[in-house]
Amino acid sequence: MDQMNTTGLTPLSEIIDNCAFLDDWQDRMSYVIELGRKLPVMPEEDRTAENKVQGCASQVWLVTQADAADDPVMSFRGESDAHIVRGLVAIVLSIFSGKRASDIAGIDALDLFGRMGLIEYLTAQRANGLRSMIKRIKDEAARRQA
Repeated sequence: MDQMNTTGLTPLSEIIDNCAFLDDWQDRMSYVIELGRKLPVMPEEDRTAENKVQGCASQVWLVTQADAADDPVMSFRGESDAHIVRGLVAIVLSIFSGKRASDIAGIDALDLFGRMGLIEYLTAQRANGLRSMIKRIKDEAARRQA
């Protein structure tokens, strides 16, 4: 159904289009879970305390990679032990991976989740976890932009 790009992530434009097509909250959550199932499995050696995202009720791991440029292109890999959260991770990765560190600061991921009709149905714990993932990515981008 979804075309995958070279990083194995569903392109953000496709996610936005598919969410716009889905009227029902349950259909959207099924789609989010489907996105999570497509997420490449994170090797066990990357599931470390250092890679764990603090502030998430579920376990979430995030690995950052960046090229050596002053304003590096960044890519992210992530995983969660919860189905819906794994799908949210997949969307977050699609939003931020492949972007320059300087561009990441200007991305309003919560607004994107809102426009996709996903944010208002998240539990408070999932919304906090989502914010923690986004903060972690933005902090990593700021740190690597020297």
